[in-house]
Amino acid sequence: MTYEQLNALEVWQKMPTITLDEMSSIKLMNRVDTKYVISEECCMELLRRAVDKYSVQVIGDVRACRYSTLYYDTPDLEMYTVHHNRKLTRQKIRTRTYVESGVTFIEVKNKTNKGRTKKKRIAIDESYFARVSESAEAAAFLRERANFAPEIISPALITKFDRITLVNHAHTERLTIDMNLRFVNMRAAEPCEAKIDRMVIVELKQDGLCYSPMKEILLDLRVKKLKVSKYCVGTALSNPTVKANRFKRKIRLIHKTIAEQSQF
Repeated sequence: MTYEQLNALEVWQKMPTITLDEMSSIKLMNRVDTKYVISEECCMELLRRAVDKYSVQVIGDVRACRYSTLYYDTPDLEMYTVHHNRKLTRQKIRTRTYVESGVTFIEVKNKTNKGRTKKKRIAIDESYFARVSESAEAAAFLRERANFAPEIISPALITKFDRITLVNHAHTERLTIDMNLRFVNMRAAEPCEAKIDRMVIVELKQDGLCYSPMKEILLDLRVKKLKVSKYCVGTALSNPTVKANRFKRKIRLIHKTIAEQSQF
């Protein structure tokens, strides 16, 4: 499904909208994040069932927004390897550009041994998207927040996708839906692109104390949660030189899930 087709879906005529400013005012206390991988066909059914329970974020008249994210790593891909080896405490460093606005951030993302995710980010000029060590602000931020000096990290993988954001009417949960995912390996002699056709990554961010309409929808659709890292899956798909046994098993499961959900 193209970006244009995604923004022109008939379901948007029936689903209420919420602005970016309204969305930013929603604070989720005691937040729990859960990921799922589904097919495009299952996603369309999910949206149909959510139409009277959720609002869709709109920026101008756009409902699906384009994202470009660049993950940095060390020469030996230490951040990737730590995740592959199931270390509970780990870190990722990335830049992200919101294509429609051109706004760019650098972000340090930490996973604690309790399973919690903590993120810190600052805005930077878009021209430093792929060269953060040349930005004084980005370099200072990394020295303060990251475990890796800006001089020893370099671009490893670009992920591009289109994102839809929903919020329930009670404002107790947000849902991001990432479609049209593409991965570009920046460590190959020639940039190597990879993707999994019809893959959709859904992330539910909810107040753990509240009823979730989306969990009920996903349960009814027989969708099971699945932990997935875009960086790790994309690297395993696009870089044949890395250790990837763990992620290859997950990739096979994703393909199986998409095939089983093709009949919605």
